[in-house]
Amino acid sequence: MVHRLEQQIEQALGEKIVKSSRLGVGFGLTGLRARLADGREIAVKAGRPRRAGHLELEAYMLKALARASNLPVPQVYYADETLLVMSWIENTGGGISAAVERHAAELLAAFHATPYPSCGFERDTVIGPLHQPNPQMQSWIDFFRDHRLLYMTREAHREGRLPSALRHRLERLAEKLEQYLEEPAHPALLHGDLWTGNVLVNGDRIAGFIDPAIYCGHPEIELAFTTMFGTFGRAFFEAYHAISPIAPGFHDLRRDLYNLYPTLVHVRLFGSSYLPPIEALLRRLGL
Repeated sequence: MVHRLEQQIEQALGEKIVKSSRLGVGFGLTGLRARLADGREIAVKAGRPRRAGHLELEAYMLKALARASNLPVPQVYYADETLLVMSWIENTGGGISAAVERHAAELLAAFHATPYPSCGFERDTVIGPLHQPNPQMQSWIDFFRDHRLLYMTREAHREGRLPSALRHRLERLAEKLEQYLEEPAHPALLHGDLWTGNVLVNGDRIAGFIDPAIYCGHPEIELAFTTMFGTFGRAFFEAYHAISPIAPGFHDLRRDLYNLYPTLVHVRLFGSSYLPPIEALLRRLGL
């Protein structure tokens, strides 16, 4: 399998591979780290079309981030429906220190500062292997309600991952979102999937952000996502707030409301172990 993949890469790039090793990438794909004869280090994802159909879309998202921001992201060398070849981002694989958090805050605050005319995006994207609809809309609350919370709720229920009773409670919450959420000063482009596994560190600096799920929306949903698995903490939020103030109430409730979306993603991907935090939030809201 690796030998065939190496031949595929060499044919795509017109360059010989001199060294390679396996790379964990998940979702049924094969990963490879390799060095080319011209000295470039590359990271590769590959798979059969039915599993790898999102590779071209991942390449599109990485290119969009590179064009629109100064975020450190891999350079795309080649992409088709079965193969994605990117530049390797050197990283130490270490933990996320307070210094790394502060650097992340500087990068993301600058990234979120650029205004976009609407929520959504010019095309649909993906989060992990799942479809992510991005119709362009003026209202963030309407977009989040219809195309994040309700969309993922109904897909999880359709797939048998979310009980009907919980679906109905989430739909009741969706009717009341205006009571809890706020419109942003402007929609911002978002990485969309910022958790620890997608953050590469080199010493005390961010080396790169990988595996995006881009769209435009309220920066608070991005900030919320970074807390879901404890990726960033106090140092990050203090530094981000000093550059771009976060409105009161985010840490009290809005963070948890926004994290319903990635939690429902995990319900679809990994099952019922992710239901308790949803139930806890709904109980807290009296729903």
